[in-house]
Amino acid sequence: MTPGRRSSTFTRLLRHGFTDPSAAERLLDGPELTAVRNDPVLLEALGATADPDLALHGLVRLLEAQPSPTTRRELLDTLIAAKPLRDRLLGVLGASAALADHLARHPGDWRALVTYEPHDLHPGVIEFEQCLADATDPVSLRVAYRRCLLSIAARDVCGTTDVAETAAELADLATATLRTALSLAERAAPEDAAACRLAVIAMGKCGGHELNYVSDVDVIFVAEPAEDTPEHTALRSATKLASHLMRICSETTVEGSIWPVDANLRPEGRNGPLVRTLSSHLAYYQRWAKTWEFQALLKARPVAGDTALGEAYVDALGPLVWQAAERENFVPDVQKMRRRVVENIPAAEIDRELKLGPGGLRDVEFAVQLLQLVHGRTDLALRSGTTLDALQALAAGGYVGREDAARLDEAYRFLRSMEHRIQLYRLRRTHLVPEAEPDQRRLGRSLGLRTDPVAELNREWKRHTGVVRRLHEKLFYRPLLDAVAQLAPGEARLRPEAARARLEALGYADPAAALRHLEALASGVTRKAAIQRTLLPVLLGWFADSADPDAGLLNFRKVSDALGKTPWYLRLLRDEGAAAENLARVLSAGRLAPDLLMRAPEAVALLGDGDGGGLAPRQRAALEQEILAAVGRADNAAQGVTAARGVRRRELFRIAAADIVGSYGTEASPAEADQGALVDRVGAAVSDLTAATLAGTLRAVVRDGWGDTLPTRFAIIGMGRFGGHELGYGSDADVLFVHEPQDGVDEHEASAAANKVVAEMRRLLQLPSADPPLLIDADLRPEGKSGPLVRTLKSYEAYYRRWSLVWESQALLRAEPVAGDEDLGRRFTELIDPLRYPRQGLPEDAVREIRRLKARMESERLPRGADPRLHTKLGPGGLSDVEWTVQLLQLRHGHRVPGLRTTRTRQALAAAREAGLLTGEDTEILDEAWVLATRVRNAVMLVRGRAGDTFPTAPRELAAVGRYLGYGAGHAGDMLDAYRRTTRRARTVVEELFYAD
Repeated sequence: MTPGRRSSTFTRLLRHGFTDPSAAERLLDGPELTAVRNDPVLLEALGATADPDLALHGLVRLLEAQPSPTTRRELLDTLIAAKPLRDRLLGVLGASAALADHLARHPGDWRALVTYEPHDLHPGVIEFEQCLADATDPVSLRVAYRRCLLSIAARDVCGTTDVAETAAELADLATATLRTALSLAERAAPEDAAACRLAVIAMGKCGGHELNYVSDVDVIFVAEPAEDTPEHTALRSATKLASHLMRICSETTVEGSIWPVDANLRPEGRNGPLVRTLSSHLAYYQRWAKTWEFQALLKARPVAGDTALGEAYVDALGPLVWQAAERENFVPDVQKMRRRVVENIPAAEIDRELKLGPGGLRDVEFAVQLLQLVHGRTDLALRSGTTLDALQALAAGGYVGREDAARLDEAYRFLRSMEHRIQLYRLRRTHLVPEAEPDQRRLGRSLGLRTDPVAELNREWKRHTGVVRRLHEKLFYRPLLDAVAQLAPGEARLRPEAARARLEALGYADPAAALRHLEALASGVTRKAAIQRTLLPVLLGWFADSADPDAGLLNFRKVSDALGKTPWYLRLLRDEGAAAENLARVLSAGRLAPDLLMRAPEAVALLGDGDGGGLAPRQRAALEQEILAAVGRADNAAQGVTAARGVRRRELFRIAAADIVGSYGTEASPAEADQGALVDRVGAAVSDLTAATLAGTLRAVVRDGWGDTLPTRFAIIGMGRFGGHELGYGSDADVLFVHEPQDGVDEHEASAAANKVVAEMRRLLQLPSADPPLLIDADLRPEGKSGPLVRTLKSYEAYYRRWSLVWESQALLRAEPVAGDEDLGRRFTELIDPLRYPRQGLPEDAVREIRRLKARMESERLPRGADPRLHTKLGPGGLSDVEWTVQLLQLRHGHRVPGLRTTRTRQALAAAREAGLLTGEDTEILDEAWVLATRVRNAVMLVRGRAGDTFPTAPRELAAVGRYLGYGAGHAGDMLDAYRRTTRRARTVVEELFYAD
């Protein structure tokens, strides 16, 4: 051959799919294939495999392993002459390196692939038992098992069986293996075998007749004493047999292992006895079992041991499975199970997870099993342990849309085929799609994707997971709409009682009302109803993910009734990905946000991705500009303040919606991990909005009464949480009012004008209307409620110089100008700085006075009957504890530590740590408690629609607070425990820092 030119064989190998033609050419030229290397049939057959290089290498190894030239010649002759063997053998060698290893160790086992009779195409348990019958120990059992596996894999890769049939064959082989292993265990301990009746119940995929190539085989053991044997003796013997059976299958030998036998689905899991009597099993399931355990029993099937006992087990426990949906905790259990558990999947693997990842196999299996539990009570046709059979039955009964079922069936088969071929390669238990391109190429080719295997594989994989993700939720809800929409005559439809049962199982407390809402929204042939039928299946799933699905659906109906005729509303929800999910979260998270929305439903536009401004809080300057412009267009003060309050209502909705979405998370983005950032955003946004509203109200009142200029300069000073940029949804605006007469204006006239301004502002901001009132609280002024509402700057100066008390200095730590004359506000700040940051620090008598006031407040102000440990403001480790501790540090050290001269609690904490006044650990403990208590207060307002300092007592409201804080259904107790634990740690720090001398 001319140097530099490739041989014709090299070119042919490339054309037939070899990736290393040079190595393949050397193998073909080797002595093992001398007789057939020019036979075109061989090259064509190799090129048809998933990995021609792997198939050729395995074939050469198999030929090398033949014990004599005669057997090698027999193999080659049969390979060339018999197409069934050629396709089967080379197909297996090209798909499984592990089975190629087996053939190299047992070179005669290729003959298991020669037989091609009709009964060989679909063997069952009996045929597999015959294949395993000669096994006398664990090693020979493994060899016989692999020989059987060889024939299953051959039928699989050649397309003789589909994925469901392959999974059923693998389950039948597992059944035969368990029976053989039990027989070996009984043969080794005949006395134990005689003392008991032992039955092996298959669970999971083995029980469901849908096993993988490599999977744990889940089992449960049940035993009864043999005649005249005491129960404890029989159970001890049965436990020995069961343990030996597990070892026979699971232990690693020179021939490897078969698969682990997993008995952890038994009552009490690992902590429970390995073997129980039937009565013991029954007692456990009647009293202690959780919903997931009944879900697991869906697939229970007796497979080995005492047949009558196994059937008695299934007969006794079967009825309990179908009563699970009536149990008290079924709904919260279902809600917990519906939320995908992916926390234990490494972040780098989640996108490659076939089983547990989004749109994976578990989504289909869970959806089918849940619908079986809900509807299998009354429909015996649904009681199948096999996922695809159950899905077909659900579609036939109208419980799942036929088109949805067909698409899920296709997706599930494709994903299971991927899983099978991935495991078949090395016979290792994995659900991860390989990353390496050669592995993806082999996988794609094994699935029939030959043009561009890697690209086609990834495209098809993503397409099918996308189908599962989209249909997973719709699967539950679309039939509900079909049940009420009265469309498509002749189509199987969910019966009303079945629809109610499904809604109840998914957390709806009033399913009859929910169905009425669905009927009102989705019935008819209008374009509006058609769009609603598209939206509702997904929305209903999001509602069910909340603590109050009923409220979510009712609120959605109200918004839809109000906006249904507007052209943009349904288009927004349908076309803008975030809008529909954001709306569902907001409408089902509590009362405040829906109430704000109902007063002006057009604010729905804020939830979209487009021009509505989104959910990002607006800056104070922009808010103030809009409010002042609206006030400027008004005819009088009342109209101006009404306009300002309208802006405030809309912006409160924006802030609340952003908070809810950030706390709940969406399918596109997880919940905000930084709880402090959420608190800071809400506090700053509400405080800025309040300041802008006061500025607009001040402008409206002044313009209406005095034109452009008030006889006195006027400033509003924010106090408390307002001055600290920490307002919550239900907070009053704590303020001080300060004025200074204009040049040449009589002080009496100026004072009268200032008081009139304050009175009118308070009146207009509290007038009954559709907008929430803004309450102004001036009780922190000098002399409290007994003192004048407004003072001149000189009056403040005189009072603070002569009469100021230590609590007033403490209150002034939070003082910050928020509206009005900027220069006057700045001079007020200069006036109070020496009071709140005393040059010599705080004298000891003042420290003792602050401690006395704190102790008095704790004992006198806590509401009667309230649990102090759960009171967010006054309870131990709550807001008051943290804030008074921080403020004491500010009063003592603010004169020398510039960072402490802030009105914001968290900034002051950070500054104290930076200055060495607090340890890092103490700072984190106090910060965590303050953030948590603030979050709870915000949650209570969002959920109940009114402010509160304690956790709600109503179960649904408490669950909604928990959902906002990141706790799933049924975990309200964990939330309360975490709150007590966090605040208890904070109280310990407070006692060391605040009360210690």
